[in-house]
Amino acid sequence: MKKRYFIGGTLAIALCVIVLYAFAANESADVPEADVTGQQTATTVSHTGGKVLVAYFSVPETDGVDASSGASRLVSDGKLQGNTEYVATVIGEATGGDLFEIKTVHTYPDTHKELIDAAKKESDEDVRPALATHIKNLDEYDVVFVGFPNWWYDMPQPLYTFFDEYDFSGKTVVPFCTHGGSRFSDAVKTIREMEQGATVLDGYAIARDRVAGSKDGILNWIGKIGMKKQERE
Repeated sequence: MKKRYFIGGTLAIALCVIVLYAFAANESADVPEADVTGQQTATTVSHTGGKVLVAYFSVPETDGVDASSGASRLVSDGKLQGNTEYVATVIGEATGGDLFEIKTVHTYPDTHKELIDAAKKESDEDVRPALATHIKNLDEYDVVFVGFPNWWYDMPQPLYTFFDEYDFSGKTVVPFCTHGGSRFSDAVKTIREMEQGATVLDGYAIARDRVAGSKDGILNWIGKIGMKKQERE
């Protein structure tokens, strides 16, 4: 007969609390995705002399600026920006990269409830929204940062259109995202599947309630992957 062992109620509760606390801390921290997934892949950028592009999709909301309202915007130096737009700006300044905003032909709602409802509908229907902006000189770039908010545990549908439109073979793609607790979800895996000829780094995820104070963390990450402007010159 197999022996059965039982953990006392108090000890079991204590262990549960520790596990939940660790999970919560891990969910809100801003760390490279590799630290979470344990994936083995390129961790630094092999820069061959081409230019750097920082592409991003961002929809600033108009009905609040704090995390409790779910807002995806902030005010930096007196300028209203979407969370992902702000992160893209920091990356662009640190790397000397060109900024490129991924815009759709149709306009998304700018209030939180309407926006997330529209995003859910697009996700459920696997829509590929038409893009209004297009990269005209992709051959000039060998490193492409791509940023987006996590919508419904995935990258927004316009990003599917974006990766359908471009072949990044031979380039390094560096994802970054802003999120409410889910980091990239499976977005990095999806990007690797869609861009099999590219080197796709694990990327960097920032909780939306930390974006306003995220600059130092972003710069530290940029340095670790070898992309600070002065390090490449």
